[in-house]
Amino acid sequence: HVQLVESGGGSVQAGGSLRLSCVASRSLYSGACVGWLRQAPGKEREGVAAIDSDGIASYADPVKGRFTISEDSAEHAVYLQMNALQPEDTAMYYCALGYRFGGYCQLQEDYYTSWGQGTQVTVS
Repeated sequence: HVQLVESGGGSVQAGGSLRLSCVASRSLYSGACVGWLRQAPGKEREGVAAIDSDGIASYADPVKGRFTISEDSAEHAVYLQMNALQPEDTAMYYCALGYRFGGYCQLQEDYYTSWGQGTQVTVS
């Protein structure tokens, strides 16, 4: 059972940047996906970005051009660089491990089986 630990959340002003980190307790299997999903108060959890073991990334439309997901397999880590943050980006951000479907990483939470504890991002 893999454990995921997120860090890097915080409070920033609109237009600012944050970099989230997700470190796994072991290396990921081929075909695995690591996703970032977020949940704002009163809203459903939504996928933000995901990356597979080949480095192929997927993004949700609201963050395209602003967020970048990357991985460092040697460190068992996945990062989410968030630029041009807006108040609507305020949420708890979760790192999750899942699997590809249809040949690429999905952003729906149904495809993720292991979750981190989350890190809060607040944009004012």
